[in-house]
Amino acid sequence: MNNIISTVTDGLGSITLDRPEALNALCPEMIEGLTEVLEKWRNDPSVDAVAIRGSNKKGPFGAFCAGGDIRFFHRASCAGDTALDDFFTAEYRLNHIICTYPKPYIAFMDGIVMGGGMGLSQGASLRIVTERTKMAMPETNIGLFPDVGAGIFLSRCPGASGEYLALTGQLLIGGDALAVGLADHIANSEDLDDHWRCLADPALGDMPQRLEYLQKQLTKRAPTTTEPVWLQQPIDVIFALDSVTDITDRLAEMGAGWPAETLEILRQRSPLMLHVTLEQIRRGRHMNLEDDLRMERDLVQHCFYTRHLARSGISSETVEGIRALAIDKDHSPAWNPPTIAQVTSQMVAPFFASPWSPAEHPLADLGV
Repeated sequence: MNNIISTVTDGLGSITLDRPEALNALCPEMIEGLTEVLEKWRNDPSVDAVAIRGSNKKGPFGAFCAGGDIRFFHRASCAGDTALDDFFTAEYRLNHIICTYPKPYIAFMDGIVMGGGMGLSQGASLRIVTERTKMAMPETNIGLFPDVGAGIFLSRCPGASGEYLALTGQLLIGGDALAVGLADHIANSEDLDDHWRCLADPALGDMPQRLEYLQKQLTKRAPTTTEPVWLQQPIDVIFALDSVTDITDRLAEMGAGWPAETLEILRQRSPLMLHVTLEQIRRGRHMNLEDDLRMERDLVQHCFYTRHLARSGISSETVEGIRALAIDKDHSPAWNPPTIAQVTSQMVAPFFASPWSPAEHPLADLGV
């Protein structure tokens, strides 16, 4: 009923996301179900490790998770439904559970892995992608910011690649994720069944021995990868600049080719949320997990209730972005302000002021 399938077999707790018609996008029931299962298995002596995968309409694998259910976000925000607030609090708690899980947690990141799907996988002790993996944090395209702990996992990418990925929403295909530290191994998709089954095979020994066997198989049978073309560009020079305005000005000066293409992408994103996102990644680089998740919970609250700009519900940047991308599908969001140059520090700074006191914060107890 909650769109997940969970079983325990010979020491392995297996989770399959089972909402293929929505590319396994996370709804409230899935967040609740995943949290319940992981908490149950935390101290269960019959569970030595956890493995998670997605499914498509043909069966397991083929798709991991397309993120949060943005149609739910739109519907709840327009209706003033507090279930939206509860969703993000519960999701970020789940992200924390995964990142701090006391048992091996293996993520099979086949197919689409975006947004909330990254939150289910980046905290894993072993992250496996395939040649079919399509990974991204594209939130600025819907007037949001890369959340679910992205302030941690993107800011730890090499050089300024985290800023680049956060601002542009660049799609990582297959082995691209290895190049920026967002995956540990790449496997051939045709081998996934074998890799999954070995974790529950007592003939291979205890769980540490099975994990060692899996690591060896992943290394031995890995497909060849090459460095992505976009990573060969001067990302570390440009995206380490102080502000979004500085970044876009430098791209404009550089002219045709990759700079012009990147500049065009940035000009399509929410100007306001580009500025917020850059500040988020820069702050997250110096935070621990708990503080980052609390910051992101503050940010997402301000995204849907942007009171300092007198905007909420249908007038918020995020709801407008979702409308343009997924509801009306006109791909013509009316961003406010409409250009990067018009965003001021007075618009950005209040996003980082928590609407709660430390004691009242909905994630106050993380890490306690």
